[in-house]
Amino acid sequence: MEYTKESLGRLVAAQKEYFAGGQTLDVSFRLEMLKKLYEAVKKHEAALILALGKDLCRAPQEAYLTDIGPLLTEIGETAKGLKKWARPETHFSGFSCFPSLITKVYKMPYGTCLIISPFNFPVLLSLGVLAAAIAGGNTAVLKVSAKAPACAQAVAELVADTFPSEYVTVVKGGHEAADMLLEERFDKIFYTGSPRVAKHIMAEAAKNLTPVGLELGGETGNWCIVRKDADLKDAARKIAFMKILNAGQVCININQVAVEESVAEKFVQALAKAIRKQLGEAPENNPEYPRLISRAAYEKCAAEAETYRDRIVCGGKGNEETLRYAPTVIYSVGTDEEIVNHELFCPLLPIVPYAAEKEEQLLQTVSSREHGLALYVFTKDKAWARRVMQSLQYGGGCVNEVCLHLMVKGVPFNGTGHSGMGAYHGIWGFREFTHPSTVLWGGTHFNLSLREHPYTQKKLDFLKKVEK
Repeated sequence: MEYTKESLGRLVAAQKEYFAGGQTLDVSFRLEMLKKLYEAVKKHEAALILALGKDLCRAPQEAYLTDIGPLLTEIGETAKGLKKWARPETHFSGFSCFPSLITKVYKMPYGTCLIISPFNFPVLLSLGVLAAAIAGGNTAVLKVSAKAPACAQAVAELVADTFPSEYVTVVKGGHEAADMLLEERFDKIFYTGSPRVAKHIMAEAAKNLTPVGLELGGETGNWCIVRKDADLKDAARKIAFMKILNAGQVCININQVAVEESVAEKFVQALAKAIRKQLGEAPENNPEYPRLISRAAYEKCAAEAETYRDRIVCGGKGNEETLRYAPTVIYSVGTDEEIVNHELFCPLLPIVPYAAEKEEQLLQTVSSREHGLALYVFTKDKAWARRVMQSLQYGGGCVNEVCLHLMVKGVPFNGTGHSGMGAYHGIWGFREFTHPSTVLWGGTHFNLSLREHPYTQKKLDFLKKVEK
């Protein structure tokens, strides 16, 4: 479908008119829509898994593990908690407001939202965010990624089969369609993707002071720290899984691993062994292993690997026909080298050895870089791990584990700085797509004249007593 500024303008206007009708304010309506979304995902499950296979060569099990399963859980959690979340809060106004003693906080929808989703998890990161927007009582325009055309079509068909376009609709197409949408006046924008594009989106949103939620990968990627007291075999197994997942095209993936130098070689050997165990000797030919999203992404990955050819200890091979590039371990790499100063978003994994006595210097280096979306540490020293996780700036993370913090119910998924702003999942998604409106219910009897002119010392003395 060819989009024009006029056609997209009509689409947004229709959603604004629908929202103005007030139907989405009803919590029962929102619950009904969440139920319809859940049933639609179940109905279209096979088509969604097939599309993930076409776009990313995802095995059906991985497609369910990373997109379909978490999406169904997200919708279910949201539907279960919505009545409680949406209930107005009641607060005591304080004696200084007498006789108006009751204040309510209403959780109000923003209105018409624009959701811009990425290619790497094109089902979860589109329909999962949509669930939060629906729970908040909004209408939504969902701009899906053109880099994953099969998934874009599958999501578009699911939405069209489930909701009227004036309530929820999908816009496909490339950057031109996205830019035309950004020219429209939305009430909320939520974007998942790169910091570079996020800056453009914020600049456009600023023209109308539109609130923005961002989930970004981080400019310099996510760090993993493996200390010498860690269970190296366990760490290697989990880190190998993380780097294999979606061929490294994961916003919370590990960008580089810092390993205490006395165990670095042992860890690298364990890591290479874990990769071979999971994918075999030729991962680039394994049909279960996902591919890079485009030829440009493949060529970028292959070119960067070639730069470090003499330090590749595992992988370093690709299949140009299928666009699969093997998980590639590069050892050793310094903290100032180019490969650890930008987000990789591919299956390359540099290993950065560090001296035990320079651990604090390493932490300062990590802290000085742009904030990552995730941080992972492997150690048996819980006190050290607690200190690190409570002092560095990052979105979320794990101790002696990878990525599973994303799967926990009731907790936020968020970033900070170059890794994002705002949060969602469960109640946090509901909060992201609503704004709290404070309303004091005024009393009409026994009103005191303390705030009115003329001001006297007696009034001031009484006010001070009330405040105490």
